[in-house]
This record gives sequence, C-alpha cells and structure tokens, in this order.
Amino acid sequence: MEILIKASQFLLSLSFLIVLHEFGHYLPAKLFKTRVEKFYLFFDAWGKKLFSFKKGGTEYGIGWLPLGGYVKISGMIDESMDTEQMKQPAQPWEFRSKPAWQRLIIMLGGVIVNFILGFLIYIMVLAVWGEEQVKPNDVKYGFSVDNTFEEYGFKDGDLILKINGETPDDVYTKVNKHLFLRDVSTIEVKHTDGTTEIINIPENIGEIMWQNGVMTPFTPRMIAVIDTVIANKPAQKAGFKKNDQVVAVNGNPITYWNEFTDCVDYGKTMQVDVMRNGTVEKLTVTPNSENKIGIGPQAKLEDIVTINQKKYTFAESIPAGFSKAYWTLRDYITQFKYVFTKKGAQSVGGFIAIGSIFPSTWSWQAFWGITAFLSIMLGFMNLLPIPALDGGHVMFTLWEMITGKKPSDKFLEYAQIAGFVLLMGLLLLANGNDIYKLFSGS
Repeated sequence: MEILIKASQFLLSLSFLIVLHEFGHYLPAKLFKTRVEKFYLFFDAWGKKLFSFKKGGTEYGIGWLPLGGYVKISGMIDESMDTEQMKQPAQPWEFRSKPAWQRLIIMLGGVIVNFILGFLIYIMVLAVWGEEQVKPNDVKYGFSVDNTFEEYGFKDGDLILKINGETPDDVYTKVNKHLFLRDVSTIEVKHTDGTTEIINIPENIGEIMWQNGVMTPFTPRMIAVIDTVIANKPAQKAGFKKNDQVVAVNGNPITYWNEFTDCVDYGKTMQVDVMRNGTVEKLTVTPNSENKIGIGPQAKLEDIVTINQKKYTFAESIPAGFSKAYWTLRDYITQFKYVFTKKGAQSVGGFIAIGSIFPSTWSWQAFWGITAFLSIMLGFMNLLPIPALDGGHVMFTLWEMITGKKPSDKFLEYAQIAGFVLLMGLLLLANGNDIYKLFSGS
C-alpha cells in the first residue's frame, strides 16, 4: 500500500509538471501562429496511445510510455524525428519560418513555466501551511557528530548556535545542507560543559563530505532504545528485543544511540547490557561483515527536537517563496558538479529514486513541496545544452542570432539523434542504478 501511495503521488506530480511544461511551448507557438500538430502527456511510441482527440488542428492525447511528454510543432526537428516534413518547402506556419527571436521564446517557454511554477507553488505552500523550524536550543540532546568532523573541534552533544555569525532559523535541516552546498566559514557551538566555541570550517568542506560519504555529519542525538530487530541478523540471534535500552557496552556506560553505534566494530565481540522491564540483561553479540548487528533506534522526531511552526501571511509568503525557489535552484546547480565524478555517476537515480522522496502516507503539503522542487529541477535539466533537450535548441538558436548563420537541417538532425542517444544512455544509467540498489539493498 505504501508503494502504491508513493507511486500515485509521483505519477500525479510528473503528469502535472509535464503538461504545464509542454504548455509553456504550446502557448508562444500559438501566439506566433505556429502550427502545433500534437500535444501529448507521455509518449505515443510506435503510434500507440491511451487516449486522444483532435481540436483546432492539434491532436491532444495521452501516450502509453510514461517517460515525459511533448508538443510536435510543424517544421521543427524534435524527438518525433519527422524528417520527411523538412524535405518540403518551408511554410509560413512552420517553426523554421519564424524569426530566431520567436523560435527562442518558443523553446524557452517550457523552462520558464517550470521556474515560475516552482516559485508559485512555494508561495502557496508557505501561505497555506507555513514551515516547520527547529531553533538552535531546541535540539533536546544536542547533535551527534561524525568522526570526520571531530578533528575540527566539534563534539558529541554540541548545540549549533550560529552559522557564519548568523542564528539559523532551522538548524535541523540547514546545517548539513549549508556545509555541503554553501560557503560556510565558521560555526559557533555550545559544548555540553556549557562553553561556546567558534570553529573554522575548511573552504573545501563540501568536497571533503562528498569524498568521505559524510552527507549528514550532524544528527540529533537520541536515547539508545531499540525499536527494530531485523530477523536473522546478529542482534536477533543474541537475544535483543524491541524496547530494550542499551545502558553499557563492555562495561562502559551508554546513554545515546551514537555512543552505542561507535562501539560496533566488525569481528569484535561486544558485551552489551540492556535495560528490559526494569532489569538489566547481559547480551553478547558480534557484528557481521557489513559492520552491523541488525537493529534500529526508537525515536520520533518530536522526541529529540522541538518543532516550531512558522506562519506566513500571503504578503510575507511572496518574498519567502521567491527566496526558497532561488536557493533550491542554486543548491541544485551547486551539487550538479558532483555528477561528473565516478561516485556521482554511481549515485545518479532514476524513477525509483525520485518516487521514493514522496512520503508513504498522502500529504498535500509534502506533495506540493516536492512538486515545486521537481519543477525547478526539471527546468534546470531542460536548460542543459544537450541536443534533444530545450537547452540544445536554445544553444543552436543563440548561435544563429549571434553569427547570423543558421545550422543546416541535416546538422540539426544528426545533433538530435546524438542527443537522444545520450539521454537514453543517461536514463539507462539512472534507472540501472535504482535497480542495482533495490536488489543489493544498498
């Protein structure tokens, strides 16, 4: 049932974004009196479709292959690869007969709609639901710190007071993201002994996090109470049970979950004391080759942080929504550089990865927030200067406007084929990664 709910949200969001993106091409094409032959949600590959009707010279429909959508504009070399039409004399209603500036607007229409749509959705989300925030002092037990960051001076239990000298409005969601994607030079912390310290951050901290696989160096600490015991793993065989609280490992007192996980070491047997129904039970367990024993913690977010709900008036939501859309785009562009690494290629995700970001229970707030993010992401991806994407058409049109020389139809045809092959390769890579991770459990 959870998979069905995630898939339904993903399909609805994808359909909504595709239709509006293609409408961004359709509207200026019509305004410039360019004939639009087809407007399709999903692809009608090999002429197969689920539904269609014709009105005003345009065929509207839903294809069977849910890999996107398209508008087929007369006199344009696009994903339909209708080269026969290009062999005929140009007609005044065709795309190729229009001035370069009009063709540029038609091709930019889709991404412009995506960016505006993301901005408008964020305004709506903030105006209707506001946003959840966790203030610096509202992390109940402080943060647990990854070992990589301890060398800079951070300690388990630290409260993060300021980032670059400013108090964050939501320390829970922003500290890790800002470290990875933005220019963080200093973080002020309050240690468990009550002292405060300003810690300097290396300029290349994002690359350090990426190379070490430390994307969340700070996580709120939680009490070491067990919620899940995985079947046929070392913990189950050793006798661990749900609701056990770990109080000591090898005779050393334990309070927090991260203190317990720091003791897990492959091949090294652990003597674990757990509190069960008011009585201390002594268990012996040896981590497996994956350096795991097969348990999960018991903690709801509201048990470890205090969540404040910030409300916005409609007037306040406009600049806040614009800021959120701007930083969403900027952060996405910043992290895009990591795609061009070996590790990045292995981490690229496809439809399963995208669908998994939707919650397992239906939430309109989460649905619209994710849809806004996907809209901005779709706009940026379509602007990449790759033939077969909007950005490829824009690149060739700008070349024509600057040099006064229009690329030949044959060149555009070959470029379209090359771009299509590249996109199919990326699609196979992304979804192949999804399938591998699904079956490998990674």
